Parts: sequence; C-alpha cells; structure tokens
Amino acid sequence: MAKSRASFVCQSCGAVSSRWGGKCEACNEWNCIVEEVTEAVAPKGLGPTAKGGHVIPLSDLKGEDHNRLPRLVTGIAEFDRVTGGGLVPGSALLIGGDPGIGKSTLLLQVVCALSLRKARCLYVSGEEAVDQVRLRASRLGLVDAHVELASATNVRDIAATLEAASPAVQLVVIDSIQTMHIDTVDSAPGTVTQVRTAAQELTRIAKKRNITVLFVGHVTKDGQIAGPRVLEHMVDTVLYFEGDRSHQFRILRAVKNRFGPTDEIGVFEMAQEGLVQVENPSALFLAQRQQDVPGSAVLCALEGTRPLLVEVQALVAPSPFGTPRRAVIGYDSGRLSMILAVLEARCGVQLGVNDIYLNIAGGIRINEPAADLAVAAAIMSAFSGSPVPADTVFFGEVGLAGEVRQVPQPDTRLKEAAKLGFKRACMPARKAAKKDEVRKADVMAITEIDRLQTLIDQMVDRQAIRAVSG
Repeated sequence: MAKSRASFVCQSCGAVSSRWGGKCEACNEWNCIVEEVTEAVAPKGLGPTAKGGHVIPLSDLKGEDHNRLPRLVTGIAEFDRVTGGGLVPGSALLIGGDPGIGKSTLLLQVVCALSLRKARCLYVSGEEAVDQVRLRASRLGLVDAHVELASATNVRDIAATLEAASPAVQLVVIDSIQTMHIDTVDSAPGTVTQVRTAAQELTRIAKKRNITVLFVGHVTKDGQIAGPRVLEHMVDTVLYFEGDRSHQFRILRAVKNRFGPTDEIGVFEMAQEGLVQVENPSALFLAQRQQDVPGSAVLCALEGTRPLLVEVQALVAPSPFGTPRRAVIGYDSGRLSMILAVLEARCGVQLGVNDIYLNIAGGIRINEPAADLAVAAAIMSAFSGSPVPADTVFFGEVGLAGEVRQVPQPDTRLKEAAKLGFKRACMPARKAAKKDEVRKADVMAITEIDRLQTLIDQMVDRQAIRAVSG
C-alpha cells in the first residue's frame, strides 16, 4: 500500500524542501514554509498493461479547417484585443491583480456579454454567495443576463457539474483558484499543492470538453500571482490588471498568450456601471496635459500592437540632503539611473546633486526601452527650465555611449501621433534603406538624432543648462 509522505512547501514560490525552516532559500521569504502531506501514488503506464496514446501526424492536419473551433467573441473590444481576438474554446486563462482593482467585475461583464450571444456560461464563486454576486450584477445593470451562478469550492463537485451539463457549458469562471480545494489532498485551500492540483484538474476538463475556463488569481504584496509559478505555465494565457486604485484607468495586460500577441493591453475606465472600455486611450491620457510647462514630454509607446501616447513628467529640484532622492512612478528605476549617468558622463550635465522625480501620467506603466528619449527630454526640460514644444513627440532607445538606437515600428507611432494632431517628432536616425519604407508615414516634421547630445542642443537652451550646472 502506498504511503503518504510529508514535504515542506514555500507558499510564495513553490519550492519544496525536506525539512522546515524559517526562511525559504529559493525566494528569501520568511515564515512562508508549510508542511503538506501528499499521497504517494504508484507510477502508471510502466507495466505490460499500459496503453499507448493516440498520436496524429502533423502532416494529416493540413486539411483541417482552422475555424472549426471559432473564438468566443465577447463584444467588449478591449478584452477581445488582449486575448488575441476572443476566447479560444478549450483554453485556460489566469487573471491576476490587486484586491478591488476590478477582476471580478470585468469577468462578470464578460460572462453576461457572452450570454447575450447565446453562449452558456457558468460563474463559480468561492468567495461570495450567490446573492452577493446577484447584487453586484444588479449594480452593473446585468441582472437580466442568463448566466448560471454557483457558490462552491470543491473541485470534484464543479467537475461533476461540467461533465454532466447538457448542453455543454462553453465558459466557466473560477473566482478564485486560491479558494478551490480537492478533498483527496490533505492541505488547506490556497496552499501550493491545492492550487496546483485544482488548476490541473479544471484545466484537464476544459481541454477534454472544449470549455473555456477563466481563473481569478490572488496576488502577493509584490504584485505577483500567489501560489506556485507553475500555475502560470499550466494555463494558456496570463493577464494582469495594472493601474493605481486612486486613478480611474485600469490596464489589462497579456504577459503570456499562446493564441495571440503578448504584452497587448486593454484600457478600461472604472465607472459606476463597471469597467467601461476606452476606445482612444491616447487622447484620454493627454486630456489633462499642461502645455508650456518645463519637465513635460509626450512619448509614443508601443504596447503590443497598439501605439499609445502618454505624458512623461519630470521634476528636478536641489536636494537638501547628502544623498539625492530618485522617485519613479510607472517606469523602471534602473533605466532612469542609466539615463542620468549617460547625461552626466556623455553630455556633461551635472544632475548628481539634485532630487529627481519621474512620473508617467495616468497610472500606466511603460516598460519598453523606446521611452528613454522622452524621459531624457523631460529631465533636461525640467533641469533647464525650458518647456518642450507642445506639438512634439519622442521615442528612441538610449545606449551607454550616448547614442540613440532605433525602435520597432516607427511608422505606426508616427501615424498615431499625427492622428492626435502632433506636428513634429524626435526619433532615432533611420538607415538609408529604411527611409524610403517609412517615408509614406512622414506626415509631420521629423527630427532624426543619432546622439543624446543632439537632443540637448536642439530641444533645450544650452546656455540655461550651463547656468544651472554652474
């Protein structure tokens, strides 16, 4: 008879050790190791009675219709964009985000939208009662939607419901995966073993019956989805909710997608009727921009396949302390330190004795290196007191030698800037072979620069810099 065995599992990263310790050696977290008991199961498929799996040659699939399993289009354009054009039947999606940011609200809107398109949807809540979900639907004006509700945490009961459903359920929402448990696993709900086993069982049913399953995942204090990292590898798509709760904007970002582009974003606005999609986020992010103010520059970023214009704000002030402060919101602090070092070492601008504050307005986070040029322009404008021209956009990557490197899809960025009324663009110098290809997109005056020193000479007052630098 197989014996059960005890192991000690870190609840932050999923690392397994043979004995308990106060600190996890894998992620350096304290007081996160919990003893879990698992049943030892004899390995299957090794004896003479093992059955071979059914294999299909790839060449035999050429004649298959790729639309045999059409996507479930919700009609919420921003959500469909992030998922790659809709939900693929039989896929598993994981959605994470801070508490109260709108995960459950968005998924309730998704299932209600699909129910209006004659899709059978099931919303399983392990955190709320059915009446509480109904009250939330009533507040959102969705109480008349034909969505089936259930309040359950036992994966075996949920699996039996999905197996016996006729007609078959097309979409099921599990809110949240940390509340689910399997009674054959001797550990509390939310532990690494329970989360991994429950997700594996629900994903297996989804693949078997072509059911789309949406998992809601809790996040840790660092913003990562709680539980084992393998959970993100098990699912087909991982979506993260971003945004400051003090702002009305919410960014839904795809960090993994087997059926569409990664790093795609959808922009929503939190309103009384729920999450409202923003069709033109660039205009909304720039709506409150103050013109003719030093320290402000417009960046044309690329998030997935979408060009996005945001305002980069910088403030340079004398530091009253021996160690100047660097505060960053919405941008990588490491890249800011690199840009400041390049400005000092390559351009002769003395910034070391000043406090520097950098903010991406609107609560959005920009990760791509193309933001380097706009960040440098905003810092130099704040340092010299010379406003950047209000009709100019910036994009380009800054290297350690002070050079400005090319970035992907400059024509797409230029078209988006021209559509919003910008007249000039400051961008990296293009190769001769590329200029003819992008010439069709040259609908504005373009300033091509190959070194950061050129930006300082053209965009700000050099005499003012010398006076401030002393």
